[in-house]
Amino acid sequence: MATVLMVAIHRFGTESLTTEIVADGGRVAMQVERGRAAYPLAQNPFRHIQVVDARGRVVASTPKLRGKPRMATFTPANKATAQSVVCGEVFPPGECDIVIAQWAYREGGNWIVYSASPTVPPWVDPRLAALVGGAAVVLAAAVTYLGRRIAVASLKPVTAIRVELDEINETSLSRRAPVPPCDDEIHDLAISINHTLSRLQAAVEQQRQFASDASHDLRSPIAAIRAEVEDALLAPQETSVPKLGGTVLGGLERLQAIVHDLLTIARLDAGSSGAHDAIDLAELVATECRMRHHMRNGCEFSLEPGVVVIGDRLRMGRLLTNLIDNAERHADSKIIIDVRRAPGDEGDGRRFPHGIAVLEVLDDGPGIDPDKREQVFQRFARLDTARSKDAGGTGLGLPIARQIAETSGGTLRIEDSPRGARFVLRLPLHEGAALPSLQDPGLAERGGAVFLEDGFAQ
Repeated sequence: MATVLMVAIHRFGTESLTTEIVADGGRVAMQVERGRAAYPLAQNPFRHIQVVDARGRVVASTPKLRGKPRMATFTPANKATAQSVVCGEVFPPGECDIVIAQWAYREGGNWIVYSASPTVPPWVDPRLAALVGGAAVVLAAAVTYLGRRIAVASLKPVTAIRVELDEINETSLSRRAPVPPCDDEIHDLAISINHTLSRLQAAVEQQRQFASDASHDLRSPIAAIRAEVEDALLAPQETSVPKLGGTVLGGLERLQAIVHDLLTIARLDAGSSGAHDAIDLAELVATECRMRHHMRNGCEFSLEPGVVVIGDRLRMGRLLTNLIDNAERHADSKIIIDVRRAPGDEGDGRRFPHGIAVLEVLDDGPGIDPDKREQVFQRFARLDTARSKDAGGTGLGLPIARQIAETSGGTLRIEDSPRGARFVLRLPLHEGAALPSLQDPGLAERGGAVFLEDGFAQ
C-alpha cells in the first residue's frame, strides 16, 4: 500500500515538475522572440536554462551552465515541445535531468530554448517517505491487532462448539452445541449441528428400542420352547414326541419369521440397491393370489393392466405379501385389491412425470383409528386389538412394506375408508417399458378391469 502511494506521489510530482519546466522555458522563449532575455533566466536555483541560436551556439544560460556546451541535441521537430531525460554530460555526475526543448522564432532563424531540472527521486522527499512508511507500519500493526481480535472473537463460538462436541458421547446424546446470538455463518453452523445431533439421537434411540423389542419378541418363543421341553423332561409320560415336536416347531417357525424380517430390515437400512425390473402390478397381484389357495377370506380384485413400475421384483412381492397377510389377519369376510393409474400429483407436493401407479388393499375388519395409523408402521409396534387377534405376527411386516415403498421412490399410507383398513401404495409409473404379458388363463376382462376367476373373486 505504501509503495503504491509513493509511486502515485512520484508520478504526480514528476508531472508537476514537468509543467513547471515547460512554463519556465516558455517564458524565456517569449523573451527571446521579443529580442531580449531578462536575467536571471530562472528564479529556481535547481532550474537550468540554455538559449541556443539558429547556428547551434549557446548564447545564454543559467549560471551553473555558463561556458558549457548545449545540454541536449534533440529538437522539438514539428511539435511545440520535446522532452527527454539526460544523465551526466553538462550536469553533475550521477544526476539525471528532465530536459524540455521549445522553439523561439527570431528573424535570423529558429532558436531553441532548453529548460531542465533534476528528476524527482523515487522517495520524492525524505520526510514524505518517512511519513508514508511510518503510517504504513502503524496501519499494518493496527490492522493486524484488530484482525487478531476479530478472529479471536469470531472463533470463540467455534471453540465452544468444538468443546461441547468433544464431550458428547453415547451416554449424553441429549446435549447440544451452543448457538451464538449473532446471525452469521457460525450461528447457522451451530443450528445445523444441533439438527444433525437430533437426528442422530433419534436414530440411536430407535436402534436401542429396536434392539429391546427384538430381544423381547425373540425371548417369547424361546421361553415357550424351553417351557415345553422342561415339562416334557419332568413328565415324559404326559407328552409324546409328535406333540412336543409340533409345539417346538411352531416356536421355531416364529423365530425364523422374526429373524428373516430382521435380516430384511438390516438390508434395507444398509441402503442396498435392489434390482431394476419392469413390474406389472396387476400381474404381480394375480401371481401372488394364485399362490394363496387356502385363504380364510375371499378376495375381490380390480386390476388395470399395463400399470408398470420399476423396482426389485422380490422386494415388491414381499411388500404385497405383507399387505395381504395383514388384511387377511384382520378382515371379517373379504379383502379388496385395486390396481390403477392416477395423475402425477402426489399429496405431499411431489410430481411424477408419467403418473402414479396406485395399489390399494382394503379389508372389512375393525379398521384403525386415525391417530394410530402411523403407529402401525413402527417396528414391533402392534395395536392391542392386533396383539389379541394376531399372536403370530412379528410386528415388522408393515414397517418393511413402507420401507420398501420409500426405497422405490413411493409412499405407503393408511387412508380413510367406509369400513376396515385401507392401505394405499403409490409408486412412480414407468412409461415405455415392455409390459409383462397378462394372457393368463385365469384372467378375464370385465368392463375395463381384470378379475380373477379362480374361486377367490366375489
